[in-house]
Amino acid sequence: MHAPVVATADARARVMVLRAVTRGADSGRLTLRFHTDARSPKVGVVTRDPRIGVLFYDADAKVQIRVRGRGRIERDGPVADAAWEESTNFARRCYLAEAGPGTPADAPTSGLPDWAEGIQPSDSQIAPARQHFAVMLVDLYELDWFYLDNDGHRRARYADGTWTWVVP
Repeated sequence: MHAPVVATADARARVMVLRAVTRGADSGRLTLRFHTDARSPKVGVVTRDPRIGVLFYDADAKVQIRVRGRGRIERDGPVADAAWEESTNFARRCYLAEAGPGTPADAPTSGLPDWAEGIQPSDSQIAPARQHFAVMLVDLYELDWFYLDNDGHRRARYADGTWTWVVP
């Protein structure tokens, strides 16, 4: 469940679905944390319309978890700074891309400068990447837990601070 599917919709109601790595979760605050490029189209989408759906699935456990929440983008401040600090330089390297995600290119490319391909940059080399780093937090307001079982599925929903069993 480390890499769920995240869904948003832009101003023209075009659904945007992507797989994202969960970088943190706060069960007390019901918040998920993802890292993103501040130039990514999803940053603008979430800023304009914060509604987000997230789908986790664990095939071995036969459990699906759907969540609904409100997203917010943090580029500066303690949350973004702490997330940047806990990342390795290799993980930070993608934020060195010269153009933002989704920018057309003439040929297949990682977007990284040639010198950054295949290396783990030093602290001084990675410093310019910080300006492109952002954190996307999702404050959850509804969870749907679904257990798949040949003898009969089970399902529960969390909303307004209460868990309720529901028919699958």
